[in-house]
Amino acid sequence: MKKIGFIGVGIMGRSMVRNLMKHGYELHIYARHPQKVADVVAEGAHFHDTITSCVKASEAVITMVGYPSDVEEVYLGENGIFAAAANGTLLIDMTTSSPRLAKMLYAHGKARSLAVLDAPVTGGHSGAKAGTLTILVGGEKAAYEQAYPLFQAMGTHIYYCGEAGRGQHMKLANQIMIAGTLSGVSEAIAYAKQQGMDPSMVISYLKDGAAGSRQLELLGPKMVAEDYAPGFFIKHFIKDMRLALEESQKEHLRLQILEAVLSHFEELAQEGYDEMGTQQLITFYLPPKK
Repeated sequence: MKKIGFIGVGIMGRSMVRNLMKHGYELHIYARHPQKVADVVAEGAHFHDTITSCVKASEAVITMVGYPSDVEEVYLGENGIFAAAANGTLLIDMTTSSPRLAKMLYAHGKARSLAVLDAPVTGGHSGAKAGTLTILVGGEKAAYEQAYPLFQAMGTHIYYCGEAGRGQHMKLANQIMIAGTLSGVSEAIAYAKQQGMDPSMVISYLKDGAAGSRQLELLGPKMVAEDYAPGFFIKHFIKDMRLALEESQKEHLRLQILEAVLSHFEELAQEGYDEMGTQQLITFYLPPKK
């Protein structure tokens, strides 16, 4: 299995495509805007102007798109993946999406002799670039084992989570943890600033103790530097948190911290920050500049 289709060559997908090519895979990519993927095409990826053409050229197809609605469109649309895939094609959705949708895609694929995996990732843009992503996989174990070499080209922590949809559930648990941690980091830095402390010193002194986290290590310095360029868009994190709340509410589970953090991010999005990085949250807690 050497010919890989990839749909969704954005911030994360671009680095994932590059890492697959570095490991000797032949990449076939589809994008709505060819100019946005000109760099990876110049590096050896084969561009296709339709999903059908991309899928037909591939033995496995990976998707990394934005929202569940995008996943539905590229898989179930009239000219989507299911309409073009030959029997035996391995389909891997690496979008953070709905567990319900993951189960539906799995069932749809099984009826057509197509293996479908949900395999969302965590690790951000830096992890995608370095090939050190954590990959959380749901679906049949045999399909997971078949896809494992592809996952190894993109990540270093690869986990089989169980039946279809379990990869998505694991990723949503991850996003719930991030929401609380990111809020805590933002509040701590805001507190330090208001007390006249050097927030860089706070990060340096506390990062290796009990309060240490990847959010503090990676995003804390960006907050201090007022660098809000996106590694992970606020709009996509809002999508993830809404999915987590939707799943929790089905089980009558109240996640109050998640609800609060989501409301803070939604307020930032309404103020026009939806395409900034999640570290922009610090501005919610700081007093306005005079």
